[in-house]
Amino acid sequence: MWKFLVRLILRNRLANLIIIALLTIYMGWEGSKVQMSYEFASMLPETDTTSRIYQRFKETFGQDGAVMFVGVQDERLFELEHFRAWHDLTEKVRTIEGVQEVVSVARIYHLVRNDSLRKFDFRPVMERLPETQEELDSLRQYIQQLRFYEGLLYNSATNVSVMMITLDNHVLNSKDRIALVYEIKEVLDNFTDRFGIQLRYSGLPYIRTITSQKIQHELVLFVFLSLVIASAILFTFFRSGRTVLFIIIVVLITVAFMFGMLQLFGYKITILTGILPPLLIVIGVENSIFLLNKYYSEFFQHGNKVKALSRTIRRIGAANLLTNATTAAGFAAFIVTGNKMLVEFGIVASLNIMVSYVVSLMMIPIIFSYLPEPLPKQYAHFEGGRVNSILHFIERVVLYRRNTVYAITAILIVLGAYGVTKLRTTGNVVDDISHKEQMYKDLMFFEEHFNGVMPYEISIDTKRPKGVLRASTLYKIDQLQDTLALYPQFSKPLSVAELVKFSKQAFFRGDPEYYNMPNNQERNFILGYLPEFKGDKRTILNSFVDTALQTTRVSVQLANVSTRQIDSIQQSLQPKIDSIFPVADYTVTTTGTSVVFLKGTNYLVKNLISSLLLALFVIALLMSLTFSSFKMIVVSLIPNLIPQLLTAAMMGYAGISIKPSTILIFSIALGISVDNTIHFLSRYRQQLKLNGWKIPEAVLAALHETGFSMIYSAVVLFFGFAIFILSSFGGTEALGYLVSFTLITAMLSNLFVLPSLLMTLDRWSTTRAFKEPLLEILDEEADIDLDQLKIETKKENQD
Repeated sequence: MWKFLVRLILRNRLANLIIIALLTIYMGWEGSKVQMSYEFASMLPETDTTSRIYQRFKETFGQDGAVMFVGVQDERLFELEHFRAWHDLTEKVRTIEGVQEVVSVARIYHLVRNDSLRKFDFRPVMERLPETQEELDSLRQYIQQLRFYEGLLYNSATNVSVMMITLDNHVLNSKDRIALVYEIKEVLDNFTDRFGIQLRYSGLPYIRTITSQKIQHELVLFVFLSLVIASAILFTFFRSGRTVLFIIIVVLITVAFMFGMLQLFGYKITILTGILPPLLIVIGVENSIFLLNKYYSEFFQHGNKVKALSRTIRRIGAANLLTNATTAAGFAAFIVTGNKMLVEFGIVASLNIMVSYVVSLMMIPIIFSYLPEPLPKQYAHFEGGRVNSILHFIERVVLYRRNTVYAITAILIVLGAYGVTKLRTTGNVVDDISHKEQMYKDLMFFEEHFNGVMPYEISIDTKRPKGVLRASTLYKIDQLQDTLALYPQFSKPLSVAELVKFSKQAFFRGDPEYYNMPNNQERNFILGYLPEFKGDKRTILNSFVDTALQTTRVSVQLANVSTRQIDSIQQSLQPKIDSIFPVADYTVTTTGTSVVFLKGTNYLVKNLISSLLLALFVIALLMSLTFSSFKMIVVSLIPNLIPQLLTAAMMGYAGISIKPSTILIFSIALGISVDNTIHFLSRYRQQLKLNGWKIPEAVLAALHETGFSMIYSAVVLFFGFAIFILSSFGGTEALGYLVSFTLITAMLSNLFVLPSLLMTLDRWSTTRAFKEPLLEILDEEADIDLDQLKIETKKENQD
């Protein structure tokens, strides 16, 4: 097979280049149309019970995360100039297309008893702007008597007021959301510019918008940084700007294919697919390093360019096929999670890793077949240099200090095992937001004054039309609200019970002493004044009952607590709910973004662990097809599982929790780190044949031959992943330092532990099965007839 590929690649160089160029142009054109994802990424499959409950809730009451919160802490808000400015901002925001409703202390409503029509009139509290400070003071006093709004729109104890902006659901799930949110922010920032008072922004629409923008900006930043870092490292290694340029072109072709594939599959750019371009760049550079080092090594030995290129294709092409397949397997394991975002990530990543393999295998030999023969400075590192000195040191350790290697490894394993016991599984709804970000600080501001802005919903089905307005139901809802008040993580609830209290206060001419539940006699009078609930338009004040008055909601905002705390609240609250609402008469469910996130996190962590085990199995299976020996598979996995253990231990010691954004790191790192093992073992088997099956000589020869590429690729991968540390997202940042740590540890483990094990275990591991693989993809001995592989030179063309 490899002889055929050598001829296919080198005999049809121009045709291959034209085909790749045309495909790149097409995929780049398709990729130019790919869009950002603006939808909330659910971690649960659509068939999950929790997901279905949440969908039914949104169909009944509308989207729970459609409100943008704007907070201001201003002691002078009820001074005439400040209040007028706040009012003008409220009205101006209302006129923005895509805004459904705006409520603030400058635009709130109250119920006014109309005895002539025996109904409540829903009127603005402020019919006209106050003209004097005395009028404004009177208005302030009246607003503070409306206890319905205390804890929702203002906190009188801390002089904090909130503007609630309800956004159109259709705009929220489209790219128009970005323009809408920024237009709102631009209008509101006039208040800050005028009075020097900082406004605080939060709410899921705002958080998701800023997040999607950051993903877009970081995508560009990380691609740029990965190209700069890769170029610098490659130039340091190969001392040729032309070589660096061609490698960068090769990896950019892979990136073009990735964007094109996203568009062709109908996928959008998410926080996960957004990290693929720089990731594919470093993986593509790794492929190129192994190919070029082999090419230079071969040319250094015999000085025949054609022979060097053909051997490079067959030997490194075969090994790279397996290494890329194992890397792809690490990503493909995410497909079984059932999570839409991870499934898309797994599909696109695994396919494009194999695209990267094919492109580098074809482009590197073709490009260098056109270039002049390598200069001595480009392969001088095979004779001397720091890397050579490092390899000689490793050889001495493997030969004479193996017990030291085992002792250090044993100590690290013990420390690792202890560190794993410190791991915890948890996460927060906005856990990926850096604590340094203003968005996170604003979120903490709302938690401090209003106990948070994360939606937590309780849906109550009375099982009968107009059952919501029954006295027993209303009192049970009020009892539930008293129960919720016992949890400091919840904000003040909003429900039909609060509306009934508001109505009673209105019935008694606005007296705040009557803001409580009516007795049976009062209830009949008061409910008779309530208007009918009609219309499809959902606003902050009328979206907590359905049109049949059968189902209602109790809405609270939850602080940004961990999934462990949410689960604890759920476990504590559910029995109390069941005791208030008999199961025979009511169907009560808890839902909302917070609950969905809790269930989604638990679901995803469980499935990601399964995917990690699947990745391990698939990688072992792929290696068994090539190396055949079960003993050798066990030996080869040891140096790759040790880094996984140490990474988990580092998480435990550093207090980094297991959550969706961190557990996926293990599958990615395992798939990449095993590459060095495969390259080493493939060289080891070849050297066994060349050295008459003498294991020590074969180990040292394989170590010296692959050591350069292992060190070079580890450096590229380390810095390539390290750029993610600059991310403003916690998950991406964790990906940066955890994978970088894992890969460096894996390199050291493959350089010291693997050769030491092969030397110590000797004939036990190197069995006949290892010598005679089940699937012979590494047929490296026989060279093809170079007379049959003639590449035209410029001189021949001129003749």
